[in-house]
Amino acid sequence: MLRKIPMRKCLGCMESKPKKELIRIVKTTENNILIDRTGKQSGRGAYFCDNKECLDKLIKSKRLEKEFELKITKEEYDRLEKEYCN
Repeated sequence: MLRKIPMRKCLGCMESKPKKELIRIVKTTENNILIDRTGKQSGRGAYFCDNKECLDKLIKSKRLEKEFELKITKEEYDRLEKEYCN
């Protein structure tokens, strides 16, 4: 029997893709926003494709703020971009 592949929607391009192809951003209980490449960190998660264009769209559209119901500063977005590029 085949296992069902978990699908998630990218907040950049809004396409559903297999969870393993996406990068998770997590909002911790302390309202910190982090990139979670393991997918195991506790907290509210959102996903984006593993490319800079989707991250840029996600930041520009402020979809992350809507998803997490949290105001995100420019400094936090800059930190996320740096964290993604490393």
